[in-house]
Order: sequence, then C-alpha cells, then structure tokens
Amino acid sequence: MSLLHQDSPEEIDDAALGEELTKGTSHVVVATVIAAVVVTIAIAIYVLAGEKPPAATGEIVQVTVHPMHTVTSGFDANGADMAKQSYDHVLVFTHVKLHNQGKVPLFLHQVAMNATLEDGVHTSYAATATDYERVFIAYPDLAALHGKALSIEATVDPGQTVEGDTVSSFRVTKQQWDAHKDLSYVFAFRYQPSLTLTPHTAVIEQ
Repeated sequence: MSLLHQDSPEEIDDAALGEELTKGTSHVVVATVIAAVVVTIAIAIYVLAGEKPPAATGEIVQVTVHPMHTVTSGFDANGADMAKQSYDHVLVFTHVKLHNQGKVPLFLHQVAMNATLEDGVHTSYAATATDYERVFIAYPDLAALHGKALSIEATVDPGQTVEGDTVSSFRVTKQQWDAHKDLSYVFAFRYQPSLTLTPHTAVIEQ
C-alpha cells in the first residue's frame, strides 16, 4: 500500500461507529449488572423485613442417661417358655421447656431425639406419657429420675410455656454411647415448622 494512501471518509466513519457501538454495549452491560444487584438487594431487604420470628422456642434443661443391660424373662405374654435374650441399651431422660411466642396455638405431635454415633445418626422417638410411666413400673430402681411427663400431643397456647420430661431409648452399648459426637431434639408441630434444640449443659450419667 502506498504511503500516500489514506482511508476514505467512509472507512473512518465505519471504524468510529464500531467503536461507539462497542462503548454503548459496554455501558448497557454495566447498567444491567448494577440493576440486577440493586434488585437482589431490594428483595433481600424485603424478605428480611417481613420475616417473622419462629412461633416456638424452647430449652433443653437437663439430659440424664442410664445405660442398661437387659435380659428377657424367658416367657412370652401367655406364660409359655421362650428363649431368653439379652441386649444393651441406653435410656435418655430429658427435661425440656417449650414456649409459644406466636399468635396461634401450637399442637405438638412428635418428639425425636438424634444422637450422632461413630456409625452415623441414630434416631429415637420419645415415649408417650403412658409409656413414660411404664418405664418406672418396669424399672423401679429408676424412681429418682421420675418427673412429670411431657405429653407429645401437648397444646401450647400463645404466650404459654410448658415443661416436662421425655424418655428415649437407644439400642447401643455404653461404649458406643460414650463415643457420641452430638445430640439434638426435633419437636414437630402440626401446621407449623419443627423446632430443633440442642442441649447446652453436660449430659449426666446415672
């Protein structure tokens, strides 16, 4: 190409136009990103502002465990002979408080206890109030642990606090239980989110 050659006005205008289009596209992209960020922040603020506190709160007041080795009687319900069986298990007695800070009644219908052991999570559902009493009939030496049973079908009115004891059973040895990593309780309510609590006090062995 000759040193005397110069770009035609049309070529110059096309180059300038391409540059302007590139700049314009860049501005649009930046504006879109900023708008998206602003909208996201606005939505987050709206959600957080409208988020209500949970209806149920509570506290695990005390946890007492009692390891046991049980041998069956060797008789069935009709008194007929049957092979004796033996097994290890751990009874867990828990004193709990539940509070309704909402505006409608809470209907408790299930209490589950989760223990993370070396082989994974073990779950035990709390006994009904009737079965709670049967534990102390079957094992009178546990009388010192007897309290007022928490009904797993309790109704907690707005502003009300209920408390009581539950008992759960895990078919594990004392050594397996002693190696547990953590404990948690899940209180399931009808028509409301479940409440999960963890104990903040030392577990007592008795």
